[in-house]
Amino acid sequence: MPANLSETTFINLFLDNTPILDVRAPIEFSHGSLPNSTNLPLLTDTEREAVGTKFKSSGQIAAITLAEQLLDPTEKAKRLSAWSAYIKTNPQAVLLCFRGGLRSHTVQEWLTKQGYAIPLVEGGFKAVRRFLMDSLEKSASMSDFVIVAGNTGTGKTHLINHLRYSIDLEGIAGHRGSAFGKRLQPQPSQIYFENNLSGQFLKLPVSEANRIFLEDESRGIGSLSIPLCLHNKMSDSPIAIVDEPLESRVNTILNDYIISNYREFESEFDTKSMTHFSEFLFSGLSKIKRRLGGEGYVEIDQLINTALSEQKTSNNIDLHKNWIRKLLSDYYDPMYEYQLSKKLQRVVFRGKKNEFLDWASHIDHKKN
Repeated sequence: MPANLSETTFINLFLDNTPILDVRAPIEFSHGSLPNSTNLPLLTDTEREAVGTKFKSSGQIAAITLAEQLLDPTEKAKRLSAWSAYIKTNPQAVLLCFRGGLRSHTVQEWLTKQGYAIPLVEGGFKAVRRFLMDSLEKSASMSDFVIVAGNTGTGKTHLINHLRYSIDLEGIAGHRGSAFGKRLQPQPSQIYFENNLSGQFLKLPVSEANRIFLEDESRGIGSLSIPLCLHNKMSDSPIAIVDEPLESRVNTILNDYIISNYREFESEFDTKSMTHFSEFLFSGLSKIKRRLGGEGYVEIDQLINTALSEQKTSNNIDLHKNWIRKLLSDYYDPMYEYQLSKKLQRVVFRGKKNEFLDWASHIDHKKN
């Protein structure tokens, strides 16, 4: 039987992108999981609840007996088949339950009898979660950040992803960070977001990086929150501002929020794509209705309606530029200028995209 994974080797799970066979119940997995993990549970949610109740009332032996009764030979064979198939496809996989206890040991024993050797993670999900949160605090305290700021539509996320030493917070959060930033796929759970974020920092050679680039974010990205230890450090870090003309920003928004998003809707909904895409735009607009005021909201609403009508009848998306331009100039730009006015003492660079990339390339390298 292969050696199990102790805390001293947890980092390798993320450096090596190790496949993880998570045998916790589905409800546990949905609440929080690890990157590169697949949920093939030993017990369903209902079975887990029944076994847990029996454990509390009658002890471990009675709980094990009940679990064996629930998993009749046919059901046990199905689950063994699923685990075996996973290991065949992922021979480097490790095994995980919540505390590295009875469930993972049981599955490991059953698989060993079938001729499949798989190490388990000592301490289970709980121990790895603690390791990741400790690592994130360490990464935040050890790292020097540059916060990439700029008006909405300057393409900050694209710039971040051009740099070697950077973390794409919005990418990890599955959200573009604005009222219209919701993606078609749901955001991950808060716990998964934090685990994945910590894992991304572990993959960066923090000790080598002169600076790590992060996009300027409020603490909330959609429904998720940046961990406080990280956001506090971001709030004290130097800022690089990217300036781009309004029309350039309008085109960036058009590409990211209209063209790119609509392709996702087409892929998911086919003939119903326009209906769902329209709902997506109006839902985003409703989130800033109060701040736009009555007249402002009605004007943008009408411009979106006109643009969608033109898109539907002629497949022409150009009219979307009208409401994007209006929203940028009347809403997002004034809000940005106000927020920036409180951070000017932290600004260390200001320039256009190409100037920023040139400047950043001189500090995006190994420390001497």
